[in-house]
Amino acid sequence: MTDDLPPHPALLPAGFTDLLPPDAEAEARLTETLTASFGAHGYQRVKPPLVEFETTLLAGSGAAVAEQTFRLMDPESQRMMGVRADTTPQIARIATTRLAAAARPLRLAYAGQCLLVRGSQLAPERQVAQAGIELIGPDVPEADAEIIVTAAAALAATGIGEVSVDLTMPPLIPALLGDTSAHAALVRALDRKDAAEIAAHGGALAPTLLALLEAAGTAETAIGRLAAIDLPAPVRALADRLSATVAAIRALMPALRLTIDPVEFRGYRYHTGVALTIFAPGRQAEFGRGGRYLCDNGESATGITLYPDTILAVAPRPALRPRLFLPAFTPAEAGARARAEGFATIRGLAAAADDADEARRLSCSHLWRDGRAVPIEG
Repeated sequence: MTDDLPPHPALLPAGFTDLLPPDAEAEARLTETLTASFGAHGYQRVKPPLVEFETTLLAGSGAAVAEQTFRLMDPESQRMMGVRADTTPQIARIATTRLAAAARPLRLAYAGQCLLVRGSQLAPERQVAQAGIELIGPDVPEADAEIIVTAAAALAATGIGEVSVDLTMPPLIPALLGDTSAHAALVRALDRKDAAEIAAHGGALAPTLLALLEAAGTAETAIGRLAAIDLPAPVRALADRLSATVAAIRALMPALRLTIDPVEFRGYRYHTGVALTIFAPGRQAEFGRGGRYLCDNGESATGITLYPDTILAVAPRPALRPRLFLPAFTPAEAGARARAEGFATIRGLAAAADDADEARRLSCSHLWRDGRAVPIEG
């Protein structure tokens, strides 16, 4: 026998939380704002399932999140299933199966919840919201630029007027090094941006790697420095693609703040081209990340996933509907009229001693009195 008390009913597993009023509505409205902006740019909404068979969920780019995927046995089919840890692989599956015959470029948008096996010290949440877009088809700088500009426009629609987009080219360093597993110490040095260790372990490539390290900075500065570095032809093609993407972004959104880190490639395990992370300037907040990748059938695609939870902590609070208290026996048509005017109506279920006090108790900002909505004082 044990004397341990049963857990409190409000206790949740580590990494999970209840989202209460008004935060839950604020998050929902913010997500609606993001997806409405995506739709205005021509991205059509799809809704993949929360759970899929493991063999399809973790195929292709999905393999990158296999360690973060909850698995369970389907009692119906007796096959293993997984709960999505990232939505992008599901969009790629839909594009190459259900929408294989759809015209390209194919523009798709999504929003929903994902489940992670474990959080991190900086991001302990294990249930995370995602909202994003994928552009399937042409492998051109203009497509990469469109994804970035569309994401920036969606963030602007939430009230975030300034963001910083950090661009990188994950295949560049592996293309220069060859088998990165044979250069473990060098890879660690590059990951830490440790110039002394890069010089110590870089061998004949050390001067090139150090030049790439020093090239990081604002887009225009970095592009100029990259152009001056002597690179092998395959690596030069990747650097030139990065430059072409910057030019395409500038043509669409000249004032967007862009930085480049040409040696960053850790954490972009399935990206095959330009990758990006969107930050809030002067903060550690990461609004989203994405980049170019290959679908299961080899078709090229690019996309970005935004994180509504993080955005909500930085963006101005969405305006919620003012709450209007309707005293008991208020005509139904009065409530209908008030809702049409933008109020959330709270109907009294019984006569109150003081309607204003009852309205305050129920967190209402207005009271229906004398045929109209009256602000409540005090």
